Amino acid sequence: MNNWHHLSLAEVIENLETDRENGLSRFVAEKKLEQHGKNELQAKARDSMVKRFFLQMKDPMILVLIGAAILSFVASGFHDWIESVIILAIVILNSVISIIQESNAEKALEALRKMSAPLAKVIRDGEIVRIEANLLVPGDIFVLEAGDLIPADGRIIECANLRADEAAMTGESVPVTKQAIDSLSEETGLGDRKNMVISSTVVTNGRGTCVVTATGMNTEVGRIADMLMSEGDTVTPLQKKLSETAKVLSLICLGVCAVMFGVGLFYGRELMEVFMSAVALAVAAIPEGLPAVVVITLALGVTRMVKRNAIIRRLPAVETLGCAGVICSDKTGTLTQNKMTVVNVWTVGENDRALALTIGTLCNDANLVYEEENGPKTLGDPTETALVDIAVKEGLDKNELEKAMPRIGELPFDSERKLMSTLHQNGDTVRVMVKGAPDVLLSRCNIDKETAKRIVAQNEEMAGDALRVLGVAYKDIGAMPSGDLESEEIENGLTFVGLAGMIDPPRVEVKDAVDECYVAGIRPVMITGDHKLTAVAIAKQLDIFKDGDLAIIGEELNMLSQEDLEANIERYSVFARVSPEHKMRIVKAWQSKGFAVAMTGDGVNDAPALKVADIGCAMGITGTDVAKGAADMILTDDNFSTIVHAVEEGRGIYANIKKTIQFLLSCNLGEILILFFATVLNFTQMPLVAVQLLWINLVTDSLPALALGMEPVEKEIMKQKPRKANESLFNRDFTGKVAFYGILIAAVTLASYFIGEYVLGHPVDMDDGAITMAFTTLVLCELTRAYAVRSDTKSIFQVGLFKNKSMNIAFAVCLGLQLIVLLVPPLHTFFRVSHMDLQMWGICVGLSLIPLAVSEVAKVFRRARAK
Repeated sequence: MNNWHHLSLAEVIENLETDRENGLSRFVAEKKLEQHGKNELQAKARDSMVKRFFLQMKDPMILVLIGAAILSFVASGFHDWIESVIILAIVILNSVISIIQESNAEKALEALRKMSAPLAKVIRDGEIVRIEANLLVPGDIFVLEAGDLIPADGRIIECANLRADEAAMTGESVPVTKQAIDSLSEETGLGDRKNMVISSTVVTNGRGTCVVTATGMNTEVGRIADMLMSEGDTVTPLQKKLSETAKVLSLICLGVCAVMFGVGLFYGRELMEVFMSAVALAVAAIPEGLPAVVVITLALGVTRMVKRNAIIRRLPAVETLGCAGVICSDKTGTLTQNKMTVVNVWTVGENDRALALTIGTLCNDANLVYEEENGPKTLGDPTETALVDIAVKEGLDKNELEKAMPRIGELPFDSERKLMSTLHQNGDTVRVMVKGAPDVLLSRCNIDKETAKRIVAQNEEMAGDALRVLGVAYKDIGAMPSGDLESEEIENGLTFVGLAGMIDPPRVEVKDAVDECYVAGIRPVMITGDHKLTAVAIAKQLDIFKDGDLAIIGEELNMLSQEDLEANIERYSVFARVSPEHKMRIVKAWQSKGFAVAMTGDGVNDAPALKVADIGCAMGITGTDVAKGAADMILTDDNFSTIVHAVEEGRGIYANIKKTIQFLLSCNLGEILILFFATVLNFTQMPLVAVQLLWINLVTDSLPALALGMEPVEKEIMKQKPRKANESLFNRDFTGKVAFYGILIAAVTLASYFIGEYVLGHPVDMDDGAITMAFTTLVLCELTRAYAVRSDTKSIFQVGLFKNKSMNIAFAVCLGLQLIVLLVPPLHTFFRVSHMDLQMWGICVGLSLIPLAVSEVAKVFRRARAK
């Protein structure tokens, strides 16, 4: 049952079979505990480390590599194990890295469990006793007071000045006043259920007695835990593209292997020789360094993002940001300053401003302290601290005012009177200072009709601007009344002084960030638990809400089917008074349109949506541990602008990873075609052997690929539209470049082999000279290809030969290592190479520059076509 707020209190007590005065008996409580279970959240069963390790083996590329390792070992007669060990080491390293990257809801759920109150005060058999909170059952009567963590969902039986901080669950920025209302509309949203208390929220003021309506996984926080467990981990666009790459490479590898196997048998080659050719092909087809290069590129991006106030919890999330097309942002603290601020003070008399601020700061329970580093700081209720803050800014120090006019009596605020009054010694008289709801306060003042109209008009104008408005008034009396203070005596015959309008204002820098979003083709959307009027007012100031846009509240969302929401999602810019389920529905609706969605949040109620979003962004300062546990990224400054900076970084990282994959695939395709054509044309010996291919893939390919990942972000990248999350990596342009340059690399390498074998007369069976030339040409060709792929349109000179220092270092290191392999005789046998003379070196260098020259010419035509 989820309508406890709607039932009358008598119906609630009857349904829960309890006694509001004496509570449950211990016997009944034990029976209910057996029936409902403990008041705690369930833990999600997690796979063992061994199972998680072997689950990584489902990747097609990994399966091909394992097969290649086994074939290599079997084909060598179980003697030559070096290649097999190297391949299996790559597989194990990749699996370990993947496990480390994995992020799930375990930490979020653990944080939820820690939020539960350890002890609760309940009435059992007519006595108030303290019990462990996990032993609470539906029907238990429990007692609350200021500072208590609420142990379960409950219906209020009676209360006095009870207020609760529900920000973590509803997004409400100020403590919520609770009342023992007998019944509310069944459609009332969670944030407006004033006759209910929510498990894991905190009592800030007053006291209350409640009856437990739900425990454990049936509470509101339990429902969130259930959503966290039921929603699987989101697969990022990068993970999809790498999986797509793996499948394409695996299919190509198996297809070419089958052809080579058939051709080898057709030519009458020995079975073991054909097996070894297949192993060499498998090694050539799989870019073994790709997983490590991608991880390192992402990790470098993470390091750069830390400097920009963003901590990444899941590496693939860095790239996912690059395709974000929608940013669903919470309002409080992210778009706003998370600090109630007085922005308008209006007074009846022209010279009454100081008096109004004095009343606001003295009729006030907030504390003013001074810190050595930060200066004045206010502590207390957000509304009250706002009044003290503005007074301090205008030279009215609360501590000094209290010394001059000490408080000698008070009538605390309560939700029925909607007023708070304090009495202060003011020389020989006593001054009564009152603040509260303007309409109530006005009825307690001596005032003429014209002035009353002015006050009402000003109050309506402020409220129309979504300001929280308080009125202030006073009166002087001769002496402190004897006996108890009565509202009727103290809070009547007042003089109305003025109005103070306050709001949590927008962050100064957010407006520019929102403008940058529009330029980048990203749609900013506000999702908040706050009221619609306030949300729209802030959204208009930030340009999130524009002419023609719509705002919708949670109750209205309940009446929309998911299909209708998806059909109309782009019409809405503001979603107010929403629940955790609503947030998930909103995120999924945007995703159904093909957008990658970034979602910000700080509360427990945000956790499910953070998890289902393509990129969940939790607040580092105000965020709960639950939200941080469910998120992909944590904003250390709680700032919307940081998300936009992260998007820019993500786009740059994706562009670099795309260059890296294009580089590696064109090189690997070249290697495949070299072996394929050597087999089809019935070469007496393969131009390359497996150990050489491993060397190329792991060293002379991986280091330049890593350097490509460190290319600076292009200046124009935030002026481009975001790519679709489901956009294929293998589009016509990408595939065409990979195929063309793969063929070109294969052609010049085979040409080098052919020249060495037949023109220069270095037969393979005598000195391996032709193989050495092919090996060297391929290495140099791929090193120069790395420079060419840095830009699609700019020449290597326009990009700047020395702009990416990492590329120059990678080139120098790879060239140095290759020279060691070629010039150190003890390595010749292992790598199957031999000494080369100057003529052979000249041919290798000349041939290796052909793909670079062709690429530069192609860029000239591409730039001309673009103009």
